[in-house]
Amino acid sequence: GLVIDGRTLEHVLHDSLQSIFLELTEKCRAVVCCRATPLQKSIVVRLVRNKLKAMTLAVGDGANDVSMIQVADTGVGISGQEGMQAVMASDFAISQFRHLKKLLLVHGHWCYTRLTNMVLYFFYKNVAYVNLLFWYQFFCGFSGTSMTDYWILILFNLLFTSVPPIIYGVLDKDVPAEILMQLPQLYMMSQ
Repeated sequence: GLVIDGRTLEHVLHDSLQSIFLELTEKCRAVVCCRATPLQKSIVVRLVRNKLKAMTLAVGDGANDVSMIQVADTGVGISGQEGMQAVMASDFAISQFRHLKKLLLVHGHWCYTRLTNMVLYFFYKNVAYVNLLFWYQFFCGFSGTSMTDYWILILFNLLFTSVPPIIYGVLDKDVPAEILMQLPQLYMMSQ
């Protein structure tokens, strides 16, 4: 692991040393930046995101973490004694740091699975509907007549675009939470 303080980080973040610093951090399993300013935190996140082309997650609990949370791909705010600024700027909010593991491994896995299945659902729903319109034009001789009334189109999109995603999003859990917590490898396999 690597532990670096704010004063050292100030020197490392100069343009000439950034690539060497990134090479060093890639060889570490964990990098901890302590006593860093809010600007330094956001620069480190931006550096990792842009130079390493990595997906970034920033976790913070106070106003000094807001810039870091906003720069990251995903921001998690911890509500606590330092106020609600980090929570207001974040994508997700948790009450304690220990809930981060469940947020990532369980809800992250479920969200990823649901989103991929919903993309496929909308793709096939639209293919089926457009295919129906396409063949109808052959039937009516490309006259441009409407196949359905407008209220049927609205009802179709209302039923097939809102109801199944809501039901699927609430009820679908491909793997139980207990197993996801015991086997973190399942998160990587879903990707």
